[in-house]
Amino acid sequence: MHSTVSYATLMLAAGIGIPVLAALNAALGTRLGTPFAAGAILFTVALSAAVVMLFLTGGHTALAKASEAPKHLFLAGLLVAFYVLSITWVAPRFGVGNAVFFVLLGQLVSAAIIDHFGLFGAQISPLSLARAAGIALMASGVWLTQV
Repeated sequence: MHSTVSYATLMLAAGIGIPVLAALNAALGTRLGTPFAAGAILFTVALSAAVVMLFLTGGHTALAKASEAPKHLFLAGLLVAFYVLSITWVAPRFGVGNAVFFVLLGQLVSAAIIDHFGLFGAQISPLSLARAAGIALMASGVWLTQV
């Protein structure tokens, strides 16, 4: 069974990876002269890693169920592409910190909405005044790191 600490640690590592990803891919896009080439390389590497993990964990049999999934769930792939391509293009022009600040702000707002309404099957966590204040405080803290 997984603990809150292990989930938090995993997500902290993922969070650390986001600006690193942004900086690395922005540098690659600048070096190659186009964010789209950097994005294509990133997704090729990511697809390769996902396929390896799929086979190592025996999850490849689950692919047969993909045709049964609601089609709107596949939009997540477009959102990942939008994020990677936009941050790869914006970060060299706006700064990694500034770009990630607005990404984090968007994440805070959309996560609160998703949790409040239980969208996409998420666990419902109503937006209380205390939670809204906490999100505002987090957003303020992120903003303070950029001034």
